[in-house]
Amino acid sequence: DADGSWCDLAAPGPVPPAADPAPLAVGAPAKLAFTVQPSGVRAGGGAVMAPAVQVTVQDARGNTITSATTRITLAIAAGAGAAGATVGGTRTRSAASGVATFADLTLDEIGEYTLSATAPGLLGASSGSFTVRLVLASVWTGFAADHTCGLTSGGAAYCWGDNSVGQLGDGGDSSGAVPVAVAGGLHFSQLALGRSHTCGLTAAGVAYCWGNNSDGEIGDGGEDNSPTPVAVAGHRTFAQLVAGSFHTCGRTRGGTAYCWGYNPYGQLGGGGNENGATPVAVSGGVAFAQLTAGGDHTCGITTAGAASCWGYNSDGQLGDGSITNSAAPVAVSGGLTFTRMTAGFGHTCGLTGAGVAYCWGKNGVGQLGEGGTTDRSAPVAVSSRLTFSQMTAGGDHTCGRTSAGVGYCWGWNGHGQLGDGGTRDRSTPVVVSGGPAFAQLGAGSRHTCGMTAAGAAWCWGSNGEGQLGDGTATSRPTPASVRYQ
Repeated sequence: DADGSWCDLAAPGPVPPAADPAPLAVGAPAKLAFTVQPSGVRAGGGAVMAPAVQVTVQDARGNTITSATTRITLAIAAGAGAAGATVGGTRTRSAASGVATFADLTLDEIGEYTLSATAPGLLGASSGSFTVRLVLASVWTGFAADHTCGLTSGGAAYCWGDNSVGQLGDGGDSSGAVPVAVAGGLHFSQLALGRSHTCGLTAAGVAYCWGNNSDGEIGDGGEDNSPTPVAVAGHRTFAQLVAGSFHTCGRTRGGTAYCWGYNPYGQLGGGGNENGATPVAVSGGVAFAQLTAGGDHTCGITTAGAASCWGYNSDGQLGDGSITNSAAPVAVSGGLTFTRMTAGFGHTCGLTGAGVAYCWGKNGVGQLGEGGTTDRSAPVAVSSRLTFSQMTAGGDHTCGRTSAGVGYCWGWNGHGQLGDGGTRDRSTPVVVSGGPAFAQLGAGSRHTCGMTAAGAAWCWGSNGEGQLGDGTATSRPTPASVRYQ
């Protein structure tokens, strides 16, 4: 060392192992915690949240109180999700070994959500944010409608767009730019959209309608509007529903056609021109295989493909070679047979078994697709070498889908409803640009929508009422994805 002295340092002995720390005692129950967060939530048809949400009872340090049997309640956190949305399923459960498991929760209103967990005497908890998404199986439009609807695979109905008279069916009258659930919990196999009313058909064939009813188009026997579904009077069951501007028709499984609503031009087909607030049989005793309804006219085809129409005919939309209204069915001239028909505001189209498209009626903006703008009172072929698997008529435009899923549209394009990227009217078919392969198309008043085989919905055209469903009020000349898919 420093003063020159020496010392011996003994070699250290073995160090005894440290004693294990005494376990920390679990404290008293103090708070809740989400230990399995809500995720993978799909709206519609009662789909449950997966995996099951779990909330744990903990002490102040975060230890699970395994002896706790506390009753825990879940709810939508304040300010989260869609207005008026509620959690379905069992929302209050008792903890087992300190953990409450919620295995049957549902949420049918799409949007961004946070859940809250509460229990008496404990500090509550909030979940992480999650999205309730919509998976549609079909999309539905109407030639006169500024709203759009869709069905999930389970038949739950969602609508978006104009809701001024309750046509979205959610119980209110506020228009919406994203889908909202139709109230009542009904499940439908098909929908029909009029100008300001909507109808749905259950798998059992029971018809319900909602929205505007000033002319009896809901069919419940009155003239009061309804913002939620009401049953059509008469206790009949139908195989198909179609909607005109202010009238509605249904076809029974036996082919008998009934219509109700606005009728000054004989569009109900009963032989008179009085409005009908309940279904009246179409005269003539014809058994129809398919119906379609236009602005103020209606058409049908038999199982043999023979077409007839009735109602307003000032533009030749009945196709009988005249411009005379008819309160009973008249045969479409030309001897053509059709497998499908579709009607717009003042024009009608038919598709042959070979996929050849014909149209007749009003043509001021080229909606007949034959290359000109002259009205036609008898069928003319759409000017193209295309064949279609489906046709759909909008207000003053028409669209067709090929077997390969390519969409084509023609006619009025003032809002981009043809989907070709511009706003110029077209008197012959133009391809919908930027869109995927479609399994279904539907034309509205001033917009168009399509559905892919994978269940993705796209819309384009006018969007002033939010009918495109993309969360904005901006019109789109090419397809835009419906939000929350």
